[in-house]
Amino acid sequence: MTNTQVEVMQFIKEQDVRFVRLVFCDIFGQIKNISISADELGRAFVSGISFDASAVKGFLQVDESDLLLFPDPATLSILPWRPAQGRVVRFFCSIRRPDDSRFEGDGRSLLEETVQKAALQGYQFGVGPECEFYLFKLNEEGQPTYTPIDRGTYLDVAPLDKGENVRREICLNLEQMGFYTERSHHESGPGQHEIDFKYSSPLEAADNFITFKSVVKTIADRSGLFASFLPKPLQGESGSGLHINLSITREGEQSRLLEQQMTAGILKRIKEISLFLNPLVNSYERLGSFEAPKYIGWGQANRSLLIRIPQTSGEYRRIEVRSADPSCNPYLAITLLLNAALEGIHESLSPPEEYVGSAYQMQKGTTLPSSLDEAMELAQHSSFVQSIIPKRLFSYFLEAKRADWLAYEEAVDKSEASRKSVFFTT
Repeated sequence: MTNTQVEVMQFIKEQDVRFVRLVFCDIFGQIKNISISADELGRAFVSGISFDASAVKGFLQVDESDLLLFPDPATLSILPWRPAQGRVVRFFCSIRRPDDSRFEGDGRSLLEETVQKAALQGYQFGVGPECEFYLFKLNEEGQPTYTPIDRGTYLDVAPLDKGENVRREICLNLEQMGFYTERSHHESGPGQHEIDFKYSSPLEAADNFITFKSVVKTIADRSGLFASFLPKPLQGESGSGLHINLSITREGEQSRLLEQQMTAGILKRIKEISLFLNPLVNSYERLGSFEAPKYIGWGQANRSLLIRIPQTSGEYRRIEVRSADPSCNPYLAITLLLNAALEGIHESLSPPEEYVGSAYQMQKGTTLPSSLDEAMELAQHSSFVQSIIPKRLFSYFLEAKRADWLAYEEAVDKSEASRKSVFFTT
């Protein structure tokens, strides 16, 4: 074992840890885990823990079902809501085949490879997600409803904001896990909230997003509520976005030119990668309303555009990609955004002129896909996407999305169909 692994084993012993959760995500970004006893952690580091991958949607067929989880010691975190005696900790894992090769469905390893590729070229990215979600009441049977916890609006306070204690509990639990948030507040929709993450590396940011969703859902459930990350759970109300802030340095130095090239690369490829940033039928009901972007352009203040470049400096200097939503797999979404940014840099692309005109002038511009069907078509014929996403993963992802679209097309009540099938899991 490495020195880091030995240090982790010592921590496990000193902190009376009894159980270890090995966490990974399926190709859609849904969190999965296996719980092992603390005594088995040493074996997990050395030879991995096997699981039946044929039972995980989009992974393997039954005739080749074995995969192994290898915990990343750098991601050790205590689960603070579990007992103090006989504690439970969590690790994110890489996924490998029995021959020790990387499993092509492991989005986390894919993002890690992209970050390493950028580093070899002298580039370092920072990522800071801003995530919105809704809190809904439960019915008498304890099942989620579409009734929000309150009727508050943007930045309201108690008593209009009835979610402040839940947000506080979420932030405190995240802090105990070593995950720091920058701010939290009530959002525009009734029962809608936002919590912003501190800037970190791309891999840490994606891990943090998965941790964040898990903690939000756990604390909401313990509070007798249901947390939904569905992009558009309520018609006529604000949708929930995942705004992804990106910064870039070369050999530690910031550059306006690099930011412009990064912006141009993302604008060039955004339509082709929208399937992975907005993977649900419901995702496209959010785009184009309540400040969610529809038009492919950039601006400094216009929040209805795809990319906003705030007038900031230092550690807060960034571009903000506003189209993604919380239903995405963050590892795949960030991987594609970073590759688009790198393409813009390598090709010395220049972004188009800033959109500063009226809504009428904006309507002349190019728009994001208007449906899941259109997004699938664009991704399927994209050589860029196919050069980044492994063929097998891409094939399974498309197959599942086609099934989602077919079910929606055949539904009588399309409004309900777009949200019902994923309401409980998203």
